[in-house]
Amino acid sequence: MDISVSESITILRDNYKGHLAYISDDKPYVIPITYFFDPEDNSIISYTAAGHKIDAMRKNAAVSIVVEQIESMVNWESAQVHGTFEELEGSSAKQKLHLFTEGIKDIIKQKEHKSVEFINEFSSKSYTRGNPIVYKINILEVTGKRRET
Repeated sequence: MDISVSESITILRDNYKGHLAYISDDKPYVIPITYFFDPEDNSIISYTAAGHKIDAMRKNAAVSIVVEQIESMVNWESAQVHGTFEELEGSSAKQKLHLFTEGIKDIIKQKEHKSVEFINEFSSKSYTRGNPIVYKINILEVTGKRRET
């Protein structure tokens, strides 16, 4: 069944792992990402290394993100975001990356009762090809579904 926008936003706010869908060469790709929902500007913040995903999103900014909370096959809920990719630079990128890091630390502390100090404790990205690319997904639409028995 459909859930409200506010319920869908709660799913986004309470999690930090999702799946990003983007288009490259007229083909859809879906990959797992670590993200942070920023309620201040209604966006999803993430970062990555240079590569296929960034090249594709620079060419076609239309993306989707799905976040799930799955208890079992008959008890789950999910939120889907449709939005646009925006690459961040300079002080804006630094500020959003800091927000991303601190936000995920808080979620992990609340949900998993763990204390993490460094970004590499919840993100396995390595940057042999330069600095991370910080980006946000500007949210255009949020929908959600739930199944409960």
